[in-house]
Amino acid sequence: MSDLFAVVMLSGIYSLISASLFLDLDAVDVAFTEASVGAGISTLLMLASLKLVSRYQKKTRYKPILAFFVVVTTGAMLIYGTLDMPHFGTADAPVHTHVAPRYLNESMGEIGVPNVVTSVLASYRGYDTLGETLVIFTAGIGVMALLMVSKQTKQESKKLIPADMQQQIILRIVAKMMIPLILMFALYVQFHGDYGPGGGFQAGVIFAAGIILYTMLFGLSTSQEVFKATTIELFTAAGVLLYGGVGVVCMLLGGNFLDYDFLKHDPVHGQHLGILLVELGVGITVASVMMIIFFKFTWRTVKHKYKK
Repeated sequence: MSDLFAVVMLSGIYSLISASLFLDLDAVDVAFTEASVGAGISTLLMLASLKLVSRYQKKTRYKPILAFFVVVTTGAMLIYGTLDMPHFGTADAPVHTHVAPRYLNESMGEIGVPNVVTSVLASYRGYDTLGETLVIFTAGIGVMALLMVSKQTKQESKKLIPADMQQQIILRIVAKMMIPLILMFALYVQFHGDYGPGGGFQAGVIFAAGIILYTMLFGLSTSQEVFKATTIELFTAAGVLLYGGVGVVCMLLGGNFLDYDFLKHDPVHGQHLGILLVELGVGITVASVMMIIFFKFTWRTVKHKYKK
């Protein structure tokens, strides 16, 4: 178990160093995402998952030969598909001669958003971002299905308060001062992503990290008095529905799916409104999924200890 803990911590350190490299390469949005997701929430979730496993792996007679064959075949096909791609860093690659110049030169006139990354992800590649949001939503549904637990009783809820954290007076006081600032910063990142680094993915992770920090210091039962599990599960789907609903409204107004030009009388204003709404949907889904995954891990751990 100590080896796994060291691997998790080294992974978080590696992500933090990678974020520094991205920042040095002026890829601020990528650095922001790597720091919040790779070094932040991923490390917390992996540490929480370690609480669910035992020290030694149980021996099993099951030999997943078919699964191994499927994985190897799929990997070989993917590698074969990359042979026709241009070499990494080639200056005359289509992405450098057609796609990137088109986005960089026309983004301000067509979208009117200073942050080109936001205009690309939320408008030009809105379908891709919707797919990424659905992937996160599916991951949350999968975790909820695998770690499904019954409703806790009042007696069990008392055990959801971490006993070792009750004596950490300084940490609890500092957290009470910092958590509101963390949540406020998450809202800033959410609604300022059009003009600077940030957006729904980063804001959702930062918001969830604030709630997870509160849960770790004050207990799951205290946290769920404000953020009830059923409400979070509804918000998990609400974010995806908001994203897809914007596309449906665009179709009803005479445009294509996720064509924000038809949301307002002025295409640029329509793009602003559409990006604002879809980024809000992304932020809601990401924050809800991260929180529900941590809650499920935590409650599963407490349930296991309570049975003992």
